Amino acid sequence: MIDPVALKAVVKALVLPPTGLLLLSIAGLALAKRLPRLGHALAWTGVLALLVLSLPVVSGLLLETLDREPPFTVERASGAQAIVILGGGTRRNAPDYGGDTLGRLTLERVRYGANVARLTGLPVMVTGGSVLGGEPEARLMREALQREFAIPVRWVEDRSRTTHENAMRSAEILRAENVHKIVIVAHSFDMPRVLAEFKAAGVDCVPAPTGMPTRRPATAMDFLPTIDGLLGSYYALYELLANLVLRVTPRD
Repeated sequence: MIDPVALKAVVKALVLPPTGLLLLSIAGLALAKRLPRLGHALAWTGVLALLVLSLPVVSGLLLETLDREPPFTVERASGAQAIVILGGGTRRNAPDYGGDTLGRLTLERVRYGANVARLTGLPVMVTGGSVLGGEPEARLMREALQREFAIPVRWVEDRSRTTHENAMRSAEILRAENVHKIVIVAHSFDMPRVLAEFKAAGVDCVPAPTGMPTRRPATAMDFLPTIDGLLGSYYALYELLANLVLRVTPRD
């Protein structure tokens, strides 16, 4: 039986840049002898789209379309009873740590979640399971929060493999503790989807987004392709597609 989460990861890798655009260019080159105009058009489309998406000015604009929430303030957290920090991936078998450790996105969320916990004094929940094997994200997050940031973790939800499951399984734990309003920590680009999932699960959320795009005048460097630019476009395109799927997919 095919694991739907693993299948989703494969499809995501094949469709999103850079792989999807490189495959488009390869298909164009393969067609060039039989259908030269179409083949060359596809090949150039893939190359140029990859170039454009690698520009920081483009990735910044894409990310800003998803960045709808203002920065977190303590005043907005009035009435909140807990903080929930969502996992965002792990580094498997990291030799420098002697095993699995937090991925970059998760580490950014943990760091910001620790800051929010200090500001509010609220108890903390971490959520995230083992998506493609290895140590569950939530256990690694708990270890980092407690050992490296001196922030105690009250609840650990370590079975979820998707944002939908994060919301549903966290809501089960929170309801059992009579917690109905939370501060939710995730990246600004996926906050719209996170809020939609937790709202559907019956949890009132105060967003605490991290990794918010920097709004500043563009410089010459913003018009040169970079890996960070391509990565930002990757995150933005994934969330735009995921939000579209969320709108057209019936919820449980």
